Amino acid sequence: MSDFKTAIERLAERSRSAEKQALTEEATKTSVILPFLQALGFDVFSLDEVVPEFIADVGTKKGEKVDFALKIDGKVAMLVEAKPINVKLGNTQFTQLYRYFSVTDARFGILTNGREAWFFSDTDAPNKMDKKPFFKFDLQAYDKEQLNELALFHKDKFEVGAIIEAASNLKYTRAAANYIKSQLDEPSEEFVRFFGKQIYDGSVTKAVLEQIKPAVQSALDEVIRDRIQDKLSITFATDAPVSEKSEAQQPVASSDANIGIETTEEELQAFMIIRAIGAKAVPIGRIVIRDAKSYCAVLMDDNNRRPVCRFYFNSATTKSIGIFDSEKNETKHKVENLSDIFNYADDIEATIKTYL
Repeated sequence: MSDFKTAIERLAERSRSAEKQALTEEATKTSVILPFLQALGFDVFSLDEVVPEFIADVGTKKGEKVDFALKIDGKVAMLVEAKPINVKLGNTQFTQLYRYFSVTDARFGILTNGREAWFFSDTDAPNKMDKKPFFKFDLQAYDKEQLNELALFHKDKFEVGAIIEAASNLKYTRAAANYIKSQLDEPSEEFVRFFGKQIYDGSVTKAVLEQIKPAVQSALDEVIRDRIQDKLSITFATDAPVSEKSEAQQPVASSDANIGIETTEEELQAFMIIRAIGAKAVPIGRIVIRDAKSYCAVLMDDNNRRPVCRFYFNSATTKSIGIFDSEKNETKHKVENLSDIFNYADDIEATIKTYL
């Protein structure tokens, strides 16, 4: 696994370089996609394992080609369709991949632009490729769990049954996550009614639903905050000895520049929320806090040129958070409670991703 991890780390560098230099699909294939297939254990120089411009006639469609067919033990295991790295996969058509899926032995299709790789299977209907991927892997932004999922596609570990089971689980997990997210944003009457039956004695009328809906929303927010706090506490306990304070809580070194600067408990809690939000995109150790007299900054890689946000908590009457966009323009938002920071989670995550 360590060799695979190293190979993917090298691919991440290739992908970043290709984003600046690869202008065509062929350049993307050569610089990133072929090395990606190689990292998955396939010999890209052997037609017994990697067949470029794979042809499989489909009905009246003759001579159409899919970019690569990956073979294991002489059978087509996966089909790969490539796109230029400057093309967003969400805007592309992958009709060849879809058509060929049903006329080969392949159970998996990969759509990739050299940065992202989208994995498809036939979890909805046998021999018919799903319209949505069950797994997405971003070479420039991935975590340990995603790396483990990708490792299932390595030729030496490739086992159709295990991957199909994982694909089904991921499919339902994604669907459940999307449903929960929609309910967090705006709980439906059915959702609130379900909770109402658990917590309210009596008939759950329209009036009762209106009464308990804010409580349900607050309860969901509280549960999420508690779970994030628990995960962060575990992480900090793992990263540092119990007898020592975490790096974020170390007192500021005494100097003329730091006189009068005090990082408050509220700022530290807000910082942990930012880390929790950013954990989906980067290791939390890359997100650091740096206090100043007029504000408290959160930076990527402890770099002033990579600001994520600023906390303006020094006023006795109003508090606000400043969030930076891709052009490093700052927009301030008032916050009544620290939980309000979660309202800007998407913007914060987008800012972090601009530095990857």
